[in-house]
Amino acid sequence: MALGNPFNARPSDQDPPTIADIAGDNRWSQLADQYWRKPLPPARKVKTDILKGEIWDPLEKEGFDYKSLLLLENLQLLENYLWPGFTEDSSNHHVLLIVLLVAVKNRQSLPIWDTIGSNSESFSSLFRRVLSLILDDTLTILVRTHLLSFLISAFQSLDNGAVRKECAPLVSISLWHNLRNDAARETRFEQHGQLRKAWRAAAKRYDAADQTMQARIQFDRAWLYSMMLDFVHKIYEPIGSRVVAYCERFLEFLVDLESQLPTRRYVNALIQDLNLLPLIRLSVIFNTEENGLFRDLFTLLRHFVNFPIDDHSGTPLSQSEFFENRCKRLARLQRTALRDFKAKLTILALSNYGAIDKRSDLEGHLEQLEDQELADLARALGFRVDYPSAANVTVNRDLLMEILVSAHEKRKTFQEVVRDLSVMPTETDLYEPTLLRNEFYTGSQPLALPKLNLQYLTVGDFLWRCFILYRCESFFEIRKDMEDTIKRMQPRASGPVGTVQFDGFSRMALPIAKPSVIEAAPPKVGLDVPAYVRAEIALDVSKLGDSVRKEWDTLRPEDVVYLLAIGSHDSTSHLTNGHSEARQAGPLYLRTAEVVQLLDENGRIIRNPSSDQIKEITQRPRLRRLVVHIDSSAYHRDQIQKSNDNVDIYESINVLVRRKGRENNFKRVLQSIQSLTLSEIPMPNWLQEVFLGYGDPAGATYTRLSNRLKTVDFRDTFLDWQHLVECLPGKTIEPDTSQNASFGPPYVLETLSESTVLAARPSKKRRRGEREPSQPPTEVIKVSSYQPPNNGPYPVDAPKLNSIRFTPTQIDAIVSGTQPGLTVIVGPPGTGKTDVATQIINNIYHDFPSQRTLLIAHSNQALNQLFQKIINLDIDERHLLRLGHGEEDLDTSVSYGKYGRVESFLDNRARYLAEVDRLAANLGAPGAHGNSCETASYFNSVYVRPAWTKFWDAAKQSNLTSEKAILIFPFHFYFQDTPSPLFPVDFTKEQLLDVAIGCQRHIDRIFQELEDIRPFEILRNARDKANYLLIKEARIVAMTSTHAAMRRKEIADLGFSYDNIVMEEAAQITEIENFIPLALQNPKAGELPLQRVVLCGDHLQNSPVIQNLAFRQYANLEQSLFLRLVRLGVPVVNLDQQGRARSSIAELYRWRYQKLGDLPNVQTSPEFIQANAGFLYDYQFINVPDYKGKGEIEPTAHFIQNLGEAEYAVAIYQYMRLLGYPAAKISILTTYAGQRSLVRDVLSHRCARNRLFGLPRIVTTVDKYQGEQNDYVILSLTRTNRVGYLRDIRRLTVALSRARLGLYVLGRREVFEMCYELKTAFDILLKRPDKLMLVTGEVHPTSRELNYAVEATEMAGVEHLGQYVYEMTQAKVNQLKEDSSGVVELAAVTETEMQEAYTIGDVDDEEAGVKPEDLED
Repeated sequence: MALGNPFNARPSDQDPPTIADIAGDNRWSQLADQYWRKPLPPARKVKTDILKGEIWDPLEKEGFDYKSLLLLENLQLLENYLWPGFTEDSSNHHVLLIVLLVAVKNRQSLPIWDTIGSNSESFSSLFRRVLSLILDDTLTILVRTHLLSFLISAFQSLDNGAVRKECAPLVSISLWHNLRNDAARETRFEQHGQLRKAWRAAAKRYDAADQTMQARIQFDRAWLYSMMLDFVHKIYEPIGSRVVAYCERFLEFLVDLESQLPTRRYVNALIQDLNLLPLIRLSVIFNTEENGLFRDLFTLLRHFVNFPIDDHSGTPLSQSEFFENRCKRLARLQRTALRDFKAKLTILALSNYGAIDKRSDLEGHLEQLEDQELADLARALGFRVDYPSAANVTVNRDLLMEILVSAHEKRKTFQEVVRDLSVMPTETDLYEPTLLRNEFYTGSQPLALPKLNLQYLTVGDFLWRCFILYRCESFFEIRKDMEDTIKRMQPRASGPVGTVQFDGFSRMALPIAKPSVIEAAPPKVGLDVPAYVRAEIALDVSKLGDSVRKEWDTLRPEDVVYLLAIGSHDSTSHLTNGHSEARQAGPLYLRTAEVVQLLDENGRIIRNPSSDQIKEITQRPRLRRLVVHIDSSAYHRDQIQKSNDNVDIYESINVLVRRKGRENNFKRVLQSIQSLTLSEIPMPNWLQEVFLGYGDPAGATYTRLSNRLKTVDFRDTFLDWQHLVECLPGKTIEPDTSQNASFGPPYVLETLSESTVLAARPSKKRRRGEREPSQPPTEVIKVSSYQPPNNGPYPVDAPKLNSIRFTPTQIDAIVSGTQPGLTVIVGPPGTGKTDVATQIINNIYHDFPSQRTLLIAHSNQALNQLFQKIINLDIDERHLLRLGHGEEDLDTSVSYGKYGRVESFLDNRARYLAEVDRLAANLGAPGAHGNSCETASYFNSVYVRPAWTKFWDAAKQSNLTSEKAILIFPFHFYFQDTPSPLFPVDFTKEQLLDVAIGCQRHIDRIFQELEDIRPFEILRNARDKANYLLIKEARIVAMTSTHAAMRRKEIADLGFSYDNIVMEEAAQITEIENFIPLALQNPKAGELPLQRVVLCGDHLQNSPVIQNLAFRQYANLEQSLFLRLVRLGVPVVNLDQQGRARSSIAELYRWRYQKLGDLPNVQTSPEFIQANAGFLYDYQFINVPDYKGKGEIEPTAHFIQNLGEAEYAVAIYQYMRLLGYPAAKISILTTYAGQRSLVRDVLSHRCARNRLFGLPRIVTTVDKYQGEQNDYVILSLTRTNRVGYLRDIRRLTVALSRARLGLYVLGRREVFEMCYELKTAFDILLKRPDKLMLVTGEVHPTSRELNYAVEATEMAGVEHLGQYVYEMTQAKVNQLKEDSSGVVELAAVTETEMQEAYTIGDVDDEEAGVKPEDLED
């Protein structure tokens, strides 16, 4: 196995240019200085001779070297010169240079269409030129490949209006002019009547067009046909590497067209009419051995061409319908054979379908026909048998045979493909050539991977793509971990052949003897693999350190472990992923197993020991026994192989490997996706079209749904009448006539418009004489109120009311989320999207008592923040449930996990039964009524209810006085402990009866809760109690998206159901993890019973983290459902007022959002008005030059550090602490894990043992800190050679939006100010000096206001700041010595600590070692 790989490191020409390249004296930089370093003025034209002679010719001469193109892109040639100077008359070289630079941007996942798609006229001209140029045979195949890449990018960006307008005519019904004859069109028209209408409409448009437009329409409808014929010509001619590359790109283009319904609808018919799949299969390129990628792309194209869907209606075909269609094709073949070729094909005509649906069977029958007879048969069946000369196709016997066989052979459905793919890898799976090819992805060639697009053919298509991609990514990560583990163990051959010795160590692996197979259970009915294969493995843990051994002891049931066979190269061939030199010893086989249980030396199950038990352990354990279930499918294949060649793989297994828990949950997630794919799970009807990306984007919003609620109780959402009026602008508000004007909450809003459902988006066409549609009438809202019920006399009975004054847009979001349908809430930093989500949940909880809500978040941290706010709402805690790990981090004394909730129910049981005894004493009822929930229920029905009935019967009497009402009240003794008198003397009769109603509600609640607790008395098993809680009691259930994906089948099988789902951090969750929570229950009445889907997130911040470049960029696996819905144009609520940061700090990222203002508190709150003590500015970019002659360094791959910035960040932190800033209010963020490690090392060296400083609240990476905030943030950008991944503006948005009051950014000015994508933010940052400006003589907090003019001291660099901090500390120490109150504190500040704290620069690069946990980023 390759432990290192020349392809793992990016080739030098793939590295982005450094700042030295951009600002150097090379040819390209000099050209930029001369012509376009500053943007081209509007009146100035591009010089054609410059483009041709100075740019194009040198690029062409060097074969369009990618390094040169990267440099030109970073020099902003496109933005500053090519695009501003583009006109209709621009030269072909001008167009081609734009295409080349668009390709470079696309390979770096940079925004393209924002630059060239904003001017629709210029873009249209460019696009037409590209379409014409790609058909030009005089251009080189390499140039045409780049043109094709441009078109692929365009068809992947149909959400852009300008792009969509140009692409749509190329795939319209006019394509069918190229079908083989009119009969072929008529056949399709008969299948769908609407097609004939569309065809006639296209003909009318053509007839009505002028001559120029007719020429354009003719070109559009012939363009794709011409491209296909040219492609066919190329795959049959002598091949070269560049021709193969072009053909691979063209297959990618066809796959993209076929994988989305709007582009597939008419293209698929043309592909089938041309017999393109048979032509490809017989081509020279396909049958050349080294063209594996081309063959894989063909397989992917064949999958989509034959996908079971009606191309025109979009209706998916069930497996039975797919089977029926195949039978119809075979029946037609048999009828034609019997009619026209009875003498030779009688057996074929009379055979059953199962005997003629295999390729070999069909070929055997058809071999009897002569060449002309084959052609006649194909023609009779409606296949094309003649081609234009441009295609260079010879219709021979092989082609005719392939056309007939491929059309009638049996093919697997995508469900069968998914079913047959294993979710547990072997060495063959990990080193499959397709998977290895994905590892080497640089963007220079396509991959045989399905892409996550804007649209999907069906829900099953979406799940199939996700399964393939998630499986590939999981296996890629497993292989990297296995290779890393083996590298650390350093295996080498020793002794006899096959003997291996390990010279190294890995905490994730242990050498073992071969596993002992205990039992292979008989197969289940209908299967041929064992039900399970149990094995036992002895683990020698005697030489492990305590921390490592404890990690091994955390292995739990269902954890996946890996069995490796490592041997010498003499024993068999090594697995390799491209390494040129095999090692002396390496892996031979890999098998996976699932943990059943872990036993100690005495055979006892090991569970998580308590801290007291750990202290009691005095003797180091020597042995652990691990019982596992080996992958039964692999075991079955191994036994067959053993019987054939007598090789027992399990005899050679000698290493056991484990992985970190959070990285090793792939099996259960894959099984969830697999089961969903096989189940054909139906989406809710109201959501399906929007989810797939078709129809009206607003079709799932509440204004479009027939079940829109006319009346909604918004309870405490509005604080007062003025708040209500402010939050409903543009609506007519009518107070209820029974209420006084401007009455207070709670408010019930009723829509009085005639129709509560808006019509679907109207057609742009109008019939002759039809009037222009009028504007919709102003919505009329009737507002009423009611007296909130009295819930009881105790403070605990009082409801918890909302105190947040929501903004109008927040109210829009709350209204939409409370109504049925889809709600998408875009929440920029600090705009309160979590508060909005909790209010939506609160409204649903109270307005719909029978409904249940599922809460989903990407991280435990975000979920806990949301759950913490829900706990503080007026929601009964017995209806709350938090599933999965992370529940223990909730800042609450009550456990909300499954078993914690069960214990809470049982604790409440004792408390409520004690209340029953008090009630019995009040009523003088003899007996043990508080013994159980059952006896309490009997007591309620026999004593309590009759007492209330008697009281209310008396209360109905008209002559009842207040004194008598008090006298006959039956529960005086029980309510004697109320904090205030139960019946004040000045209360009226009505008020007294209202108090009595509250008392009854209080008592009724006791018995209702006991009734809910009663099942927990009956159920004896802890698991049964927990499951009952989940499916019956909990009304608000929270879990992470990962937990939902892992436990989907288990939860659904319990019968868990829910009506609403709220997702926080929805833009950070991969699309499949967005989808699985939607399907966490079994369908009812043929669809999922979802009523509301609320997605909260921000697609302009970080996306889901996908490590592998191929899956992230090419397959778009980082796409979230949230982002896709935004791109599709689904209506969103953009929260538009932030209250987190100072207005000046918010300016740094405000430009990223359509409209982002400030809440009033940002302008008025003292903390936002006051300056940061000791700093002149509230934010500042600080330029950090090379420190000790070094900038960034990279000790290991992707582990980037910058000692100068680390020292500077710590010095600023020390300075702030000396001024009195609380350590908990300061966070230090870095853009790389290596820099995080270095900052931690410097802090540990300087601050950890010094009580004057201590450690900041957190030191972490920007990515890990999304969703968090702190008052003061010190940010290290780290890079000094190139911008790096911060060029993704989403990361910079996260980085700049974490601080509330102070942000101090450390970086290299010349690196970041030249980056086009970051220009807006750095233009704002660099308006201020780039050297740290300090204000002396202040302590925290200061009374100085932010805009108050004051003298400042400039820090020349880190050494200057270090010296300044040292002097401040000396003064602080001297002050403490003089202050008797500081004696205790001073005793902690020793001379050694002082020396460590202020010797700037004594942390060497070598000291900042690489820690394994830091490599995760």
